[in-house]
Amino acid sequence: MLPGESERREREEEQKIQRLREAMYSRKLEPLIKEKPRRELEETKPLIGEEWMREEPLLQRSTIAPQRIRITRVLARWAVYAAIAFFVGAAGFFAYYFFLGGGSTPVSPGNIDISVSGPLQVSSGSPTELQIAVVNRNRAALELADLVITYPAGTRSPVDLSTDLPSQRISLGNIEPGGRRQGTVSAVFAGVEGDRAAIKIELEYRLANASAIFAATTNYQVVFSSSPISLAIDGNSETVSGQPMEFKITLASNADSVVKDVLLNVHVPFGFTFSYANPQVEKGDDGSLWALGDIPPGGKKVVTIRGVLRGEQGDERVFRFKAGTRKEAEDKKLNAVLADYAHRVTVSRPFLGLAISLNKANVGGSAVVAPGETANVTIAWENNLSTEVTDAVIVARLSGIAIDGASVHSSDGFYRSTDNVILWDKTTTRGALANLPAGAKGTFTFTFQIPSSEALADIRNPSLSLSVHAAGKRVSERGVPESLQATAVQNIKLASDLQLIAQGLYYSNPFGSSGPMPPKANSETTYALVFSVTNTTNRITDAVVSATLPPYVRWVGIYSPSNEKITFNQSDSTMRWELGTIDQGVGVGGALPRQAAIAVGFTPSTSQIGQQPILIRNVVLKGKDEATGVSVTRAAEDITSDISGDPGFSAANATVVR
Repeated sequence: MLPGESERREREEEQKIQRLREAMYSRKLEPLIKEKPRRELEETKPLIGEEWMREEPLLQRSTIAPQRIRITRVLARWAVYAAIAFFVGAAGFFAYYFFLGGGSTPVSPGNIDISVSGPLQVSSGSPTELQIAVVNRNRAALELADLVITYPAGTRSPVDLSTDLPSQRISLGNIEPGGRRQGTVSAVFAGVEGDRAAIKIELEYRLANASAIFAATTNYQVVFSSSPISLAIDGNSETVSGQPMEFKITLASNADSVVKDVLLNVHVPFGFTFSYANPQVEKGDDGSLWALGDIPPGGKKVVTIRGVLRGEQGDERVFRFKAGTRKEAEDKKLNAVLADYAHRVTVSRPFLGLAISLNKANVGGSAVVAPGETANVTIAWENNLSTEVTDAVIVARLSGIAIDGASVHSSDGFYRSTDNVILWDKTTTRGALANLPAGAKGTFTFTFQIPSSEALADIRNPSLSLSVHAAGKRVSERGVPESLQATAVQNIKLASDLQLIAQGLYYSNPFGSSGPMPPKANSETTYALVFSVTNTTNRITDAVVSATLPPYVRWVGIYSPSNEKITFNQSDSTMRWELGTIDQGVGVGGALPRQAAIAVGFTPSTSQIGQQPILIRNVVLKGKDEATGVSVTRAAEDITSDISGDPGFSAANATVVR
């Protein structure tokens, strides 16, 4: 702000005020003010009517709501009074009970001291002494006091180890106020090393002029430092599904005295099947049971079991072994467990993977071959382990129908005819099986001849079993047996030699022939078409023969034998013979074949002069081999006018003439 500016503004403000004051009080302005007319005041009318001055009648709803509120308030008031009365009464009752009534009794379980002195660690199977003292710190006597001791399961009397000692009751008589009673009890506890057991001590007593029984309780815990019986399990911790396995269980006595009536209980996992046990196993209430009798100090009992465990790769199965004693001689379960051991077994892949293929095909569970066929067998192997396998041996065994040993050939194996075995080892393979590194693989082959149908004529449902066993040694792996095994089996079924033959007859026509021979153009010659079926070893089911007549051959409508089911479809000129079941041995070894004959009429055209036209075509036999489960199909050659199989027929009569 400029100098003097403030004083100038103050002077201007004073001048404005002074001019306003002069205008207000000056008489010069009065003539200039016009006189305005005055208005008379009127009474103001109300904006509402007079209804508000009348008493409004109460509605029904407005009279109900206050009534409910009053009832609620009354009920709440009485609820408060009742609560106050209840608490006052409860306080009075407890005051009376504790100061004047029964609660004023001078006896309380909390004023009864039960002290137990003894070892915190006990030896299972050895006598243990406990000192028990009872002190009554109440103002009243404890009458008819009994000390009740409840022992853990399996406790025996130190006087007679065959006597079970579940509990003990000792009479202490009356214990006066401040009185003390003490004594010593002895028992033989049974348990597994490291386990805990609780001993319950109760003092039961009565009060004067009372029949009720009161009790004061305490517990005493002990830890088993040792067991009278020790278990040692010798067995695999890893196995292959389906491979035999063995467990050797050794029970040794650690006690200073004889452990009587020892039992071994074995609970096997799912998938395990017993094959051998020594001593003989009994059926217990919980798994398999062996009664081993008494074991003297330092004595041992050995149980051997064998079986097969089946499962998926990676499965872990647990075998539970328990040793102990029973309460009664006829019991089939353990009463006191003295030793407990869980043995885990893992199911793994076979150490040597084996695969069998027949005639260059991986056939899996079953293969089908024909009689007289040459079987080409390939055995593929692979070391599935992460370690090497040494001294591997692979043995293939043929069982079932007899095989001609002279037909068995292998370039790198040895055929042992005494037991039908083909053997591969490090000597026959020029050292190839001496050492198999991890992941090593290879193949072995051999061939043999399947017996002919004639050789199998008297055998029903013939089959072969090819079992391949591998053995070897694994090194540098702990917990796994040195000797390892693997097995693969291939079943080989022989298909039945089913045959179908079709031929035409003129001179031997069972229906009687008519017409020229040789056949003449535009003249009908009748023939009999005969179908013969033979079958060797397996029954054939759902068998059907079908064939088609050409347009120049007529279905006469006669067939034989009449009990066969033969039909003809005019729309497609198809003949159908439903044989159903064809038994084994039909048409073999002097037995009659299954036959059927139909009558047809052949009318050649002039265009067929000089030819040997077909009388029936597409002759097919279909069915199912019951033994192999495989569908079979056999086809016969078409029958032409050249019926050379008919006795008396000449080849000159096979061609159509004019």
